[in-house]
Parts: sequence; C-alpha cells; structure tokens
Amino acid sequence: MKRSVLITGASSGIGEATARHLAAQGWRVFGTSRHARPDSPDEGIHFVVMDVCDEASVQAGVAQVLEASGGLDAVVCNAGMGIFGAVEDVTIENAKAQFETNFFGVLRVLRATLPSLRERGSGRVVLVGSLAGRAPIPFQAHYSASKAAIDALAGSLTNELASFGIQTSLVEPGDINTPFNDAMSWTSSAADSAYREELGQTEAKIRESLPKAPPAEDVARAIERALNARSPRARYTVGDSAWLVPLARRLLPDRISLMLVRKHFNL
Repeated sequence: MKRSVLITGASSGIGEATARHLAAQGWRVFGTSRHARPDSPDEGIHFVVMDVCDEASVQAGVAQVLEASGGLDAVVCNAGMGIFGAVEDVTIENAKAQFETNFFGVLRVLRATLPSLRERGSGRVVLVGSLAGRAPIPFQAHYSASKAAIDALAGSLTNELASFGIQTSLVEPGDINTPFNDAMSWTSSAADSAYREELGQTEAKIRESLPKAPPAEDVARAIERALNARSPRARYTVGDSAWLVPLARRLLPDRISLMLVRKHFNL
C-alpha cells in the first residue's frame, strides 16, 4: 500500500519539487495550495485548497486529506514567504504577517495532523526551515527569525513525539533556485530609507545568487531521505557550501560569524 504524505505549499518551488519527487517514488501525495488547482493523476498528486494562515481552512483541508487517505504517514510543513526590509522600517503588521505564515502556519498544520499520527503510533514530520535561522540575513531579519523559531520547534517536537513513534527532522536549505524571490515583499522599506544603500547592495546580492543556486530538487531529495531513513537525522542541510554555516557557528565566535555574513553581502 502506498504511503500518504501531506505537503504544504506544494504549488511552486520546494513544495512542488517535493510533491513531484515523492509521487515518482511511489508516495500518495496530497499537496496544498491557497487556490484551487486540478489534480495531477498521472503524477499521483492530489491538490487540496488550504491557507495555512486560516484555522478553518487548515482544519477543513486536513479533514479532507484524512478522509481520502485513510490516515497520513507523513507531514511536510513547507509553506512559507519572505519580506525584505530593515528592522527599523518594517511595520509590526508586516512582521506579524511573516510569522503568521512561517511559524503559526506550521503550528496550525501540526495541531491538525499530529492527533492522527499519534493515534497510529508512527509517522514522520519534516519541517522546512532555512540556514537563515542560524546565519541571519541582513534586511531579512523577520524571515530569519521565523526560521530560527522553526529550528526550536523542531527540536521540541523531536522530544515530545519520541514516545509516540513519530520522528521529526528539520531540513535547512541555503540558497535554492526557486521562484521565492518573485513572491518576496521587496518594498517593506521606503525608497528614502536611511538604509537605502545597504538595502540595494543586499538585494543585488540576493537577486544575483539565487539563479545560480542548486535546484529545488536537491531539497526534495533531502526530504525524501528524512522520510525514508530508518533513523532520520535531526537536521539535513542542503545547498552549495551549506556545511559551512553549522561549522562556523560551532567553531567561530559570533562576532566573526556575523562579520562573514556582512562580507558575503558586501556590507
């Protein structure tokens, strides 16, 4: 019997690549999208309308998946978004919106799906974080902070769920070539911001780097490893030189690590 997996944010980028990859590996895939999309029966992907920022939408979507699947074997929390702007400039409203999707959206999906996994006494949970949670990106402080929160959440989940036979992994991509930049809110800082020169330099570096980055399929393969491993790792890093971030955080003083981040962004 095919194993069933729910993947949030499956309409593009990492989520779409993961849905296609797992379906090709024989999983029965339920992918979420905020807007209705036709199923891809040839690929084995069933789409469910779900807005992770809306409690009723999450509850309805998960109920639909559980009824259709007869029970999930795994959940991949991937849906996310980003805003770009100086800490001083970004409004509290926009900062809350960042966490509403990237953190509270994950919580809503977990609260809706964990009872089913717990009752089965087995299952896998994969949270898609980011290396930005450990190496915060200038002018993406709110995105970085939301991913640091996912890092802490994954660690707590690992300990809370262990006795129920549910294993949790955090997948931490670095730069990945996806349409993420297309959906980025780039104008959280005004054109006359005191940080306009630094903002310009950082934006240029980000826009230059992502098209050269590894494909989303690399992350999909890491997620597959987390789902299939007999003893999955707590963390999987993905991307060119991704190993440098955890190594630097272990070996270098924070002052030096942060200086290297500034140098990377020409600040």
